[in-house]
Amino acid sequence: MIGGLVCVLSAYLLWALFPLYFKALDCVSALEILSHRIVWSLVFAVIVLFFLRRWQWIRQLRLAPKIFVYFAASSLLIAVNWGTYIYAVLSGVVIDASFGYFINPLVTVLLGAVCLREKLRPTQWFCVAIAAAAVLFLTIARGNLPLISLVLATSFGLYGLVRKIAPLGSLEGFSLESAMLFPFALGYLVYLALTGEMVFLNHSAYIDWLLLAAGPITAVPLLLFASGARRIPYSILGITQYSSPTIQFFMAIYVFNEPLSMTQLFAFGLIWVAVALFTAESIVWYRKLKKTQIEKAS
Repeated sequence: MIGGLVCVLSAYLLWALFPLYFKALDCVSALEILSHRIVWSLVFAVIVLFFLRRWQWIRQLRLAPKIFVYFAASSLLIAVNWGTYIYAVLSGVVIDASFGYFINPLVTVLLGAVCLREKLRPTQWFCVAIAAAAVLFLTIARGNLPLISLVLATSFGLYGLVRKIAPLGSLEGFSLESAMLFPFALGYLVYLALTGEMVFLNHSAYIDWLLLAAGPITAVPLLLFASGARRIPYSILGITQYSSPTIQFFMAIYVFNEPLSMTQLFAFGLIWVAVALFTAESIVWYRKLKKTQIEKAS
């Protein structure tokens, strides 16, 4: 269990540090960064698959073509999520991004109820209602929807929903998603090169190496998470998922000096109440479930 917890926390720490990486690439457009992320992610995934000799899943694709439909959807959703996040960091609104990832678990619970007809417990419904109230308050106070937060939360929630249904493992699914996005990403990079607008190979070696590192920087935390999540209780996994947006929240304020208005603070306060209730209820429910299972087995 300790090894699994270390893997999961390492993944969340790496995800939390993403703003530092994207800030270092502020001379590159969000779309070019996204394209490099896709291209080099595929390269890295292929290298990992080669060393692990995990190619059997390709035969599964030939036997079940409908898998492509699932992964066409998941590819689009993860591209939207990645692109929106990069744009948020480069635009100096990391606070909005962290807000999106705070409400993401509650959005995921709601999607499970609506799309998979999972029954929500009363406390879960209450937490979802608090999150909705926080978004509504932020919308009324600001005069517009917190689009970045909502796009990040919804796209990742829907992505998780599709991946729950799609019958491929983490590495294999990541490889297929990267492969499906690859032609578009490469095409855009070729367009930038032909028009003389590409930063890669035209700025500095430092920027070039950062862009080349986009593959492992994307894939390593994903693989760490996939490895660790299977080895720790769901209740602990539920708690750790808030470590990344928490770090990003404080990073936005104390590292990037983003202003935090009273409106945002009140909305975050509502979300933190919802998160605390949601986490506590999940832990209690999980322990009761385990106790019931043990009693039935004995």
